[in-house]
Amino acid sequence: MTGIQYVTDEKGRKVAVQIDLTKHRGLWEDIQDVLVSRSRRHEKRIPLDKVKAGLIKSGKLTR
Repeated sequence: MTGIQYVTDEKGRKVAVQIDLTKHRGLWEDIQDVLVSRSRRHEKRIPLDKVKAGLIKSGKLTR
């Protein structure tokens, strides 16, 4: 794949990757989304109905 380069250690194992953002910006955005999602997986969740109710109460959402 063009625009992707792997950095290897002394044993030839891939340890990092360089991504050409001019070619693969969308790919990088997807990777960031996955990392954010994984970092938040243990956060307390709020039910959708409660979020909607709060938005309606604050005037940011109509029924």
